[in-house]
Amino acid sequence: MTVENLFSRHRVAELDSEGQVVSVTRATREKVFEVIAALDVPTEIPRVGFTFEAIFVPFAKGSQNPFTGMTAQDLGRRSIRDNPPEVEIELNLEWLRTEDTKGWVGSHFDIVDKISPAERPGDTGAYTHKLNFELDTAVSVFNWLPQGNWLRNIEVEGSLDYVATGLPRAGDRFGNEVFLDNASGWSFSLVFVIPLAPLSP
Repeated sequence: MTVENLFSRHRVAELDSEGQVVSVTRATREKVFEVIAALDVPTEIPRVGFTFEAIFVPFAKGSQNPFTGMTAQDLGRRSIRDNPPEVEIELNLEWLRTEDTKGWVGSHFDIVDKISPAERPGDTGAYTHKLNFELDTAVSVFNWLPQGNWLRNIEVEGSLDYVATGLPRAGDRFGNEVFLDNASGWSFSLVFVIPLAPLSP
């Protein structure tokens, strides 16, 4: 579960046909449910690893299909599923190892190449690369169970996220709307990590 626009909420102005401001609205602090498939790749370098993630938002809704241009009204619906996938390639730098906390807590700083739908008016591709930074801290909530119990591998993770590039900036215009502030790159995610393989890591 991700909370977006965490520390600031940008303003968007609606313009009339002559370019005059009709109204100004402030972005809401949104909660988004995501499903993530992740593959962790350890390395021989101490405290360094990679993670590959595919991210899917199953319940997001929109008014227009970004790929076909068809609107919900064209299709005779109230809304359409607005759920294009995202991909992240992460370099993990572990600063707190689980073995240093008897298996209870681990934390790492990530430098991320985020590949997601374009968000700036000058973008020339449907998807763009965005530089992203994350601080992830995971707690093994069932670490008290006996060795060999699969539940010991389940974690609850907090992730503080900052998208540094690729988001709308002040002055960006989309049709009759113009951003008055830079879009917030900050978010926080509460993640339930359920390992699928190996079953006995």
